[in-house]
Amino acid sequence: MVGRSLLIVLLWLSSTIVCSATPKRVVSMELCTDQLAMLLAAPGQLHSVSHVASDPLMSPMTEKAKSYTLNYGKAEEIYMMQPDLVVAGRFSDKMTINMLKKLGIKVELFDLTSNLSDVRERLLQMGKVLNREVTAKAMIADFDKALAKLQTEVTRHPRAALYYANGYTSGEKTLASQILTTAGFANVALEAGFASGGIMPLEILAITQPEALIISRSYPVASRSEEILNHPVVQAIRKERTAGSFTDKDWVCGTPYILRALEEMRSLHNSMLDN
Repeated sequence: MVGRSLLIVLLWLSSTIVCSATPKRVVSMELCTDQLAMLLAAPGQLHSVSHVASDPLMSPMTEKAKSYTLNYGKAEEIYMMQPDLVVAGRFSDKMTINMLKKLGIKVELFDLTSNLSDVRERLLQMGKVLNREVTAKAMIADFDKALAKLQTEVTRHPRAALYYANGYTSGEKTLASQILTTAGFANVALEAGFASGGIMPLEILAITQPEALIISRSYPVASRSEEILNHPVVQAIRKERTAGSFTDKDWVCGTPYILRALEEMRSLHNSMLDN
């Protein structure tokens, strides 16, 4: 009888610990943690996401973001929300993060995603801190199944360049490059010696002679950083070669939304082979 009573007490204590480990009021202060949290949080668990989550050019979840209070990453405003957990990126504002920690608020940091396998790790990490691991594992299984369908062998790897505002490109150790190569392209940034991201001069872009040029869609307002995309060298390549223009929102974060970017890139790849 004593043994049975002890077992009941232990089970009650165990359930109490699990409940106390589940955050009930979560605030996200960075775009990628916004998406992960919105995908995995239980109803009513996530209170606030960053204001960038409402930007249609940067976020694939703008409609979902309307359900939450927006924040601007300031320690004062986040503290006033009285969260029991804040999730943020490794490179989020350090002063804000340090202040929140000093105020006794738990902060969980997430690394950047630089390859496809990181998507699983980020989902698992968010699932763990939200105590939603079962949901995270189910989402990973769906992601792996969809990814496998997009990883079919190709007969030819057209050489492509990723070229953004300020002449920025993405090298081998980036998620964008992995999306490009998984879709069947060869990234010319690797030929030019870019291990990660960096500025590719117009001269180098011209010398590499990519078969395809992938650029990001411009913002609706004028931006001096994007003027390089109108340079005669870039325009000549776009005219003479295959060109693709894609929004950044599906490329930026390591979430299942990168599958849409992969589908678009594979479609462009297949259209080149058909011509």
